[in-house]
Amino acid sequence: MLKKILVLPALLGSAILTLTGCSAQTVAGADGTAAQLSVVATTTQVADFTRNIIGDAGAVKLTQLIQPNQSAHSYDPSAADLTALGAADVLVINGVGLEEWLDAAIEASGFDGVTIDADEGITISPVGAGTDHANDQADVHADDTPDTHGDTATHAHGDGDPHIWTDVHNAQTIVHTITAGLIAADKNDAATFTTNATAYDAQLAALDEWIHTNVDAVPANDRLLVSNHDALGYFTAAYHIDYVGSVIPSFDDNAEPSAAEIDSLVAAIKKTGVAAVFSEASLSPKTAETIATEAGVTVYSGDDALYVDSLGPRDGAGGTYLKAQVHNVTLMLESWGVTPTALPANLQ
Repeated sequence: MLKKILVLPALLGSAILTLTGCSAQTVAGADGTAAQLSVVATTTQVADFTRNIIGDAGAVKLTQLIQPNQSAHSYDPSAADLTALGAADVLVINGVGLEEWLDAAIEASGFDGVTIDADEGITISPVGAGTDHANDQADVHADDTPDTHGDTATHAHGDGDPHIWTDVHNAQTIVHTITAGLIAADKNDAATFTTNATAYDAQLAALDEWIHTNVDAVPANDRLLVSNHDALGYFTAAYHIDYVGSVIPSFDDNAEPSAAEIDSLVAAIKKTGVAAVFSEASLSPKTAETIATEAGVTVYSGDDALYVDSLGPRDGAGGTYLKAQVHNVTLMLESWGVTPTALPANLQ
């Protein structure tokens, strides 16, 4: 069923905004006229969400720190990144400890602007949820009460699974939160931000319905998934997919699986009847290829890898959040022997 498109103007007033340093305010130049708002976004996903909200607003300059196909876990800010961060009025982050390098970068850059934490209002899955068999875990949306994360200056994986954007419903909440934060920082462009965000929210709602329609058509026992690392817990819970396991059994894609963990995953693949192992575009496919060979199943890599921790180049199949989700779901359906329905008109 299509989730109801949230009415942004009503939601923006109640969205939670985390502020670090100075209070949110409209930026003005020395002559009293509106000056260009400088926004820095950390990950490829929150940057893409922010870009869709900003649209062609000439009063906003957006800098994206993590580049396409670059791991958020191993990212190391350059001098140019720190300079951009230090000069920023607004910082948009994923939160839930994904940006482990963030505290040090803020201190080194001297950033003292407003921080918009994208995880606000989202129920965070605990560490360990979704690592094996999504059918055994609670639906992350079963509790509609927003999670409270305490001090956002502490960025540790102990807060839970940081891959919140993989569930499209969460992406809608993230867009609402970013929109509210940008409006608070730049009231002159509030109408533009709201219009753009409303249109983008409609696209996300259409995407969510398209995914549900196609996945729901697959017999439940066939909805089996093995990915490169443990980053799809929210996705599999939202769309009722059995997450059999991951090549790297960790939220952190820098981790290395042990021989015992590899053997255990191969055994699980053979026992459950998984048809494919999916690599990720931002990671080496070698271990995934080895496991697929040992298990005697197909490996999806190269152009057929999933876009999870990072989006791809702007002109590619995973260049935006919308394109990446369509790409990922299409490949999963293919691995289950299903041809997806046509995309909704506003996604074509």
